[in-house]
Amino acid sequence: MAKVRAKAITVAAVTVAFGLLVAALSTYTIARSSGDNGRTSDGARAPEVPLERRITDFTAGFAPDGDYREPRRAERRDVADAVGLILDGHPDRARPLLADVGFRLRTLTDTGTGRRYAELSDRTADGPDPRGWARVYVDLSTAVRWSVQVPHPVSDADTERLGARVLLDSPGGVLVLAGAHRRAGEDDAADAAHRTDSVFDAVCDELARRRLPGVQIHGFADDSVPGRDVVASTGEGRAGRPDARRLAAALTARHFSVCRAWARDCPLEGRDNVQGRRAATEHVPFLHIEFARSVRASDGQIRNAVAAIGTVTGRWAKADSG
Repeated sequence: MAKVRAKAITVAAVTVAFGLLVAALSTYTIARSSGDNGRTSDGARAPEVPLERRITDFTAGFAPDGDYREPRRAERRDVADAVGLILDGHPDRARPLLADVGFRLRTLTDTGTGRRYAELSDRTADGPDPRGWARVYVDLSTAVRWSVQVPHPVSDADTERLGARVLLDSPGGVLVLAGAHRRAGEDDAADAAHRTDSVFDAVCDELARRRLPGVQIHGFADDSVPGRDVVASTGEGRAGRPDARRLAAALTARHFSVCRAWARDCPLEGRDNVQGRRAATEHVPFLHIEFARSVRASDGQIRNAVAAIGTVTGRWAKADSG
């Protein structure tokens, strides 16, 4: 009887151990396919960086007289396709596309959240003649569900800080950041919110095609909309109305004065925003949010604004990808 009991215990122990091994292998496989293994492609540990500071250090050199070269259609498409491959869990297939257009792919760990992010950056940004195209950050810790877009960093002062904090506040996000001041180049060539021939727009198109909702962050001078802290809009589309109402309520609860563009006429509604128009065509939620300078100049107000936006991005993060 004792031998039978011992045999039964041994069989049970082996079964449990086998089950744990299978679970561990499954977890490892998922992590490898998503790129979320904490290491770069050559096996090195992903560097730990304060991601917000990395982003603001990058944008600190932006100036109206900065350099900008308009990308060719194939170059725009290659970067957008690479983003799609990363979202599908194929970073190694994305690297050759990026290398062909002078981009590189890094895996970084944010010191504040502990989450890992893919960074797509222009190699020429480190040299004397940057092209000013874009940077993209993709959360590798979980399935991507939403995006935050910053088309006018530095020009709309501190929107780059807002965008970085929105990305870090909720999991499952992509940050699309313009790579130059909006006045760089000639004939508004670097105005990412109003040009369809940019890397920024190509990446946002790819995200809209994948039906990822997005929030685009802008800024205005206080005297442009007297008495208002925020102008909230869904641009040309209507799919984002429920999310916009939710965001406006969260902002109001934090003592911001909000002009709701779906309820009344507001300045700066963003109806000519090209990313918003594409989202409208795809019937994808798109929020165009303008913040007063006094909001963006206050770290406490930025925290409140990010917390309000997080009520929406947090819901998007939990949504079924469909």
